[in-house]
Amino acid sequence: MISGSRMSSSQERLSVFPAFFRVRGKRVLVVGNGDEAYAKARLLRNTDAHIVACTDAPEADYAAFLAEQPIEVVSTAFEPVMVEGMVLVFAATGEAEQDQAIVHAARAERIPANAVDQPEYCDFLTPALVNRAPVAVAIGTEGAGPVLGQMIRARIDMMLSPSLGPLARLATQYRQAADAMVPRGASRRLFWRRFFTGAVADSMEANDVLAARRAADDLLAVTGQAADGKIWLVGAGPGAEDLLTLRAQRVLMEADAIVYDALVPQGIVDMGRRDAERLSVGKRKNCHSKSQDEINRLLVGLGREGKRVVRLKSGDPLVYGRAAEEMAALRAAGIPYEIVPGITSAFAAAADFDLPLTLRGVASSLVFTTGHDLTGEILPDWAGLAMSGATIAVYMGRTVAASVAGRLMEAGLARETTVAVVENASRPDRRLFHGVLSELPALEARDDLAGPVMVIIGEAVAGANFDKSEPLSAYRVATRDSHTENMGTAR
Repeated sequence: MISGSRMSSSQERLSVFPAFFRVRGKRVLVVGNGDEAYAKARLLRNTDAHIVACTDAPEADYAAFLAEQPIEVVSTAFEPVMVEGMVLVFAATGEAEQDQAIVHAARAERIPANAVDQPEYCDFLTPALVNRAPVAVAIGTEGAGPVLGQMIRARIDMMLSPSLGPLARLATQYRQAADAMVPRGASRRLFWRRFFTGAVADSMEANDVLAARRAADDLLAVTGQAADGKIWLVGAGPGAEDLLTLRAQRVLMEADAIVYDALVPQGIVDMGRRDAERLSVGKRKNCHSKSQDEINRLLVGLGREGKRVVRLKSGDPLVYGRAAEEMAALRAAGIPYEIVPGITSAFAAAADFDLPLTLRGVASSLVFTTGHDLTGEILPDWAGLAMSGATIAVYMGRTVAASVAGRLMEAGLARETTVAVVENASRPDRRLFHGVLSELPALEARDDLAGPVMVIIGEAVAGANFDKSEPLSAYRVATRDSHTENMGTAR
């Protein structure tokens, strides 16, 4: 069951006690003919219980299920004597009075019972279940919101790798050896943490059981020695927490340390393990708390300490994330690393605008740039692509808007070329603007744009949904009108 971590008031206390019943080989009774009974029987088939189905007229789907499963079927109407010898009873007839009678019969024999959709006749509640046997996650809402429980279950189900169950089963095979070879306390806790998050887990994720066993044997052999570190270069995406990939969520929960940039939202940093070390390196334009060389040395140092480290970067680590320098430093130091891609800001900005970055017959090329390469005397190759209809996605767009627009117009791109501007792409506080190329230079003077700005230029931009945005010119008009109004007041 999921509940709050604090117990500061009675309102935060559960009215039920979360527990798991041991049912292997024990008899569990399900009474009913329809969907309710079918659902309970399917749930019980996740266990090794001996299921007894009392059903005198099962509906077609339920009957087919019972015919295929190793379930004992009693094809008669319910009689109170049927509860004898059961450890749990489910009343699922769909008839309130009949279900209540079944519960009364079970309670008379001191057997816990559950009546579907009748909380006052439930001695226990059936949770939404995530099954990675022998690992199970049960989510309960005390009957207040079954749909909410299912929604939470779906999210947890996506987060937990299918290899978790086989990994847990492998762990049971090594438990006796670990107990004999690894001292109790911190050493044993460290062993199991490495087992569940290191090479053993990685091999099981790749469905290579032999490699997992070799890694487990090696782990036992080097108990007490320094562990091998590993660095994940992880794309945190454009900012929205629910755009983080499932792999990124998984490695955040495995990391001993999280090294993150200033543009990564705190909510994503907080997804890491509670006891993980968090290190802000604060890289941001004109405000670098650490140089790139210092970050490289930090990552190498953490790796040599045997730590598993997530290096969180805004967007995708391979798109203007300076990942090349960090990868080179890690390779030179012999520290293993892995790239976990993220959604880059250009894609998030386009999604906010319903904007097709490529459009058949209009734009077949897409260019990513920061615009800084327009500062030289010679136009870069991508400027020529813009002339031929390519879509240009400009990162850090507000600070380079004037140079980008000026050089492109000088090169011959029409002043009326459509542009889209997004501040804080994907986030709840995002702002969308539309206009034309000649209006871009005014972006640099806007003091109302404090977040990261993405600019998209090209003929394909005309296909965006401008119902969601405001004109770039509106800001200038409002400023000019305000100035005129103040002049009139002064006179």
